Amino acid sequence: MQQPLQNFIRALRAADVKVSPAESIDAAETVALTGYADRLLLKNALCTVLAKSPDEVAAFDDCFEMFFTREEFRGSEESAGEGDSEFSGEATEVPLADMLLQGDPSGLAAAMEQAAEQVGANNIRFFSQRGYFSRRLLDQMGLRDLERMIAQLRREGDEGAGDLAGRLEQGRSLLLEQSRQYVERQYELYARSAGEQLREEFLAETRLSAVERRDFDRMHRLVRRMAKRLAARYSRKRRHSRRGVLDVRKTLRRNMAHDGIPFETVWKTETIDRPQIVVICDVSRSVAAAARFLLLFLYSLNEVIQDLHSYAFSDSLIDVSPTLETLDVEEAIPRILQDIGFRPTDYGQALADFEENFLDTVDRRTTVIILGDGRSNDTDPRIDLMRIVSERAKAVIWLNPEPESFWGQGDSEMLRYRPFCNVAKSCNTVIQLEHVIDDILKSYFRT
Repeated sequence: MQQPLQNFIRALRAADVKVSPAESIDAAETVALTGYADRLLLKNALCTVLAKSPDEVAAFDDCFEMFFTREEFRGSEESAGEGDSEFSGEATEVPLADMLLQGDPSGLAAAMEQAAEQVGANNIRFFSQRGYFSRRLLDQMGLRDLERMIAQLRREGDEGAGDLAGRLEQGRSLLLEQSRQYVERQYELYARSAGEQLREEFLAETRLSAVERRDFDRMHRLVRRMAKRLAARYSRKRRHSRRGVLDVRKTLRRNMAHDGIPFETVWKTETIDRPQIVVICDVSRSVAAAARFLLLFLYSLNEVIQDLHSYAFSDSLIDVSPTLETLDVEEAIPRILQDIGFRPTDYGQALADFEENFLDTVDRRTTVIILGDGRSNDTDPRIDLMRIVSERAKAVIWLNPEPESFWGQGDSEMLRYRPFCNVAKSCNTVIQLEHVIDDILKSYFRT
């Protein structure tokens, strides 16, 4: 009884449902009370014990259905064939052949489960191992004996033996199909998350401009997970800061009526404003990919960031905050790129538009993040306006997707902009984006 539960908990952990040792013990006690007979009761009881959030409940439901559903050999009586009077009553020396000839789906399914346990099919780790585990599983069930029996019947050459060999070959095809299905289910249960993790680790260190469109959904999930992790970290710090340390003077003053006995304590408090951020993104062709993921990252931090204004430019600059606030980020960003992206870049004009229309959004509490390569196509970079923005802001952080060795080469104005930035660094992967945003939040939430 314990082995199925242990395997199920392994599958839950692979599905990113956190199950502690104490919760595993609770689950074992729950199964001891409910048993496995009532499927709905078992599902609800285990969900109550093991799933702790809406996301985990959804993952639990999917994992439970996949783990406790057995599709193998359903409706396979016809596929296996109905034994005729000549063969159905006879037992062969090959148990697997007997089950196929008798059309015994329950016996076949049980034999496959037992064989899978013996060969460790639930230890599959990579998609490419499906064929290997499928063949090992069938060999454990007795496929080699079955194949030798079929070959012997073919050599006999008479009509009855040929019919029997044909039925066994049909059963062999069914076994191959069902074993592949079984092993693929084991992969989905125990290994897909490991494969996804490897892929995400690779994407996290891939240049943003090199991320392929087919990986955008995976990248969006990765960015949202990073943002959620940062939001949880700094939300906890904000709650902790409300208490602070004991204010001795105010405590003594408040308790003078009690002869100085501190019945009422007063704690020192420090008001910590949530970050106010202005982000200015170059969405020209060379920087559009990085802009997509920076905006997605920032708009996934709505629990932590109090005030976020977003502007985008190629040549002229526009306010894109309304678009990002009214639409899902995945839908809003392509629309922004369509409206103003992929044009020749003019940093001077963009700074002039920002100074004329939006400079009031910047004050001494505001961090300005500029994402761009600093290449202004030999137009006036308006360094004077960059100085004004720097003087008004708490900090200016410039993220450049190009390596630092490229700065100042060709039409790059980065070396002229850099003196007016508190931080200017190369940033072209989501890992680097996470580190930069983490540093920004630290500057607001220092305790």
